[in-house]
Amino acid sequence: MRVLIAFDKFKDALAADEACTLAARVLGELHRDWQIESCPLTDGGEGFCAILTRALRGQLESHVVTGPRGEPVSAPLGWVRWRDVPPTARELLALPRPLAPDDNIALVEMASASGLALLSPAQRDPWQTTSRGTGDLLQIALSAGARAILVGVGGSATNDLGLGALEPFGVRLVARDGADLGSTVPAHWRDVVRIVSRPGPHPVPIRIACDVTNPLLGPPGCTAVYGPQKGLAPGEVAEMEAQAARIAQLLCAATETPAAAQSVPGAGAAGGIAFGLGAVLGARLLGGFALVDAWLGLEEKLRAADLVITGEGAFDATSLTGKGCGALALRAATLGKRVHVFAGRVAVKEASGLQMHAITPASMPLAEALPRASVFLSHALKAAFA
Repeated sequence: MRVLIAFDKFKDALAADEACTLAARVLGELHRDWQIESCPLTDGGEGFCAILTRALRGQLESHVVTGPRGEPVSAPLGWVRWRDVPPTARELLALPRPLAPDDNIALVEMASASGLALLSPAQRDPWQTTSRGTGDLLQIALSAGARAILVGVGGSATNDLGLGALEPFGVRLVARDGADLGSTVPAHWRDVVRIVSRPGPHPVPIRIACDVTNPLLGPPGCTAVYGPQKGLAPGEVAEMEAQAARIAQLLCAATETPAAAQSVPGAGAAGGIAFGLGAVLGARLLGGFALVDAWLGLEEKLRAADLVITGEGAFDATSLTGKGCGALALRAATLGKRVHVFAGRVAVKEASGLQMHAITPASMPLAEALPRASVFLSHALKAAFA
């Protein structure tokens, strides 16, 4: 029996690689004759850098950068050689010019530098959070000779249109008296009359891996949809939306970016960082799961497996919309594989070809369940495969 274990993260409970390692151990003890392969998944958030770097036997570094509330945090920076990037992933990256086999690509993870998980609930306030740490990592990568940069932007704590990340590249907010405000956090946006962006050529190609399709503004935009999840009070959504619209216009004027860029699907990803990095650094969006699929060689792994085990913290209707473990599970079922999905919470009544397992006791509050996720997952695996 050839088994593929491919978990995504159980948010606030188990990282993807932790869930895969646990499952491999449990199944290995139950069935010593099974051939088990682990392949942690990522949606561009926590684990993005480590998972993609390790998959190509690259190098991981740790750097101290600016956290979402200005505090120092340690964040990873990954390095892989162009020669090791699978051909299909190269096509998706669509770099403007060929790279040499030994050229380095840097991998940056926004969640580790500017992520919501870095803050306690009391600290979560998008008026005060900054993406500066993500910009620090970009600048470090460029200074170290990266020939291209891939950024995963899931799990952000920010709604600053990427202005914090652009501070290391010379972007400044100017007040009515002509003074530099010295900070790009949204709390200061009311005083901004102009944005200064240093002219100059774009750096190396930057690609943003993301499956979010929200535009920058409006009811489906980053402020209205994701602001409350990041700590924005309901009564403040309209004010932040108005300020974001004004700042976006100023950034377009400073960089000669067409206003239509604000409506591009994905411009609202991670608090608008896709819009900001696009306007100033020429960054381009690409489909996150499609890239991860090609990067990890999921198609080949699925075809080789007899049994596929996947899952995440919550498996619901959104899990079946073409990304992450849901996409993996449906593809495996289409290939005729046995597929088991384990999740903390299952909110899908049925899906053809999938056997679903809710690992959390139905009556248990989430706060009590999260610290025990590894125990519950272990028990569920033993119940299914003993």
